[in-house]
Amino acid sequence: MFMGEYQHSVDAKGRLIVPAKFREQLGENFVITRGLDQCLFGYTMDEWIKIEDKLKELPVTKKDARAFTRFFFSGASEVELDKQGRVNIPSTLISYAKLEKECVILGVSNRFEIWSKDAWEEYFTASEDSFNDIAENLADFDF
Repeated sequence: MFMGEYQHSVDAKGRLIVPAKFREQLGENFVITRGLDQCLFGYTMDEWIKIEDKLKELPVTKKDARAFTRFFFSGASEVELDKQGRVNIPSTLISYAKLEKECVILGVSNRFEIWSKDAWEEYFTASEDSFNDIAENLADFDF
């Protein structure tokens, strides 16, 4: 399980340090793709296979299903950690998430997310006031 919030910088070559606590779980290779809310999602290979299997079940006859699978898979890239614990993020994904220098890496259960620091702060500020309402609206969820 991925959890926690970490701040790191992406360098001029598109390399980002992956938090040490995430590296063991990720193994040598993992997948990074476009996520929702203009961040990037990262998955272990095992988790990626599960997601791939679920998305294969979506009906190709549904326009939204085709659009989502195109969006999700076309942005996916299998990456690996270098000896310094960095990952080289493809330029298309850097552009999508508007990653500049400062980034925030979040552990979110079965995945991790990579946000530009500015986008994360904006999202968090906008969402924190409605956190209680969001929790209340989730059906059958109890802390």
